[in-house]
Amino acid sequence: MESAGRVISAREAGLVACRRCTRVWPAGTEVCGRCGHHIRSRDDHAMQKVWAWWLVAVAAYIPANVLPMLHTRTLVLVEEATIIGGAVELAQHGAWGVAIVILIASVLIPIGKFAVIAALAISVRRGATMSQLRRQQLFELVEYIGRWSMIDVFVVALLSSLVQLGTLAAIAPGPASLYFALSVIFTMLSAQSFDSRLIWDPDTIAKRPARRTATRKTVG
Repeated sequence: MESAGRVISAREAGLVACRRCTRVWPAGTEVCGRCGHHIRSRDDHAMQKVWAWWLVAVAAYIPANVLPMLHTRTLVLVEEATIIGGAVELAQHGAWGVAIVILIASVLIPIGKFAVIAALAISVRRGATMSQLRRQQLFELVEYIGRWSMIDVFVVALLSSLVQLGTLAAIAPGPASLYFALSVIFTMLSAQSFDSRLIWDPDTIAKRPARRTATRKTVG
């Protein structure tokens, strides 16, 4: 709907939609007459959930990089490798492609997701110079790449299943694999808890800081 060139949201028009069956009802409807689902226009605790899941994800990401990801046992020695150490070792053996993929999926993508989610959450409260469209695109990008964040865990599982040579050698996942999986899951929950409609709310747009204009002082 548009009024005087401005798009009117369903909330401003006095409408609310059921998130289960998408049926639209007048504002104030508590239960969907079609599917019986409880109708709620907005989650008042959405931002608290975003930050709670975000903090837990960051907390789990630290041991995921400090603790060993792989345990390699042979007849003569036992070796342990972290995510970055394993990628470096793969690069030393000539597997540059696999090493780069693991570093991107295990270091760059998680850190980037943490930064984007935090920036979006802060922009909702304090405003941002970035346009609403750009922030919406960043949010969709975070949700899209979430499924590719566990590549190194898949590599560990693949190695564990392939390299099992009895008493000669064996590879087993380390505790870091569990923490990394938890970090990925919590990050996805944090992104899903973020209500992207907050980016487009008029009160959020009004919080955008105004650009400072330079003023000149004249000396008489």
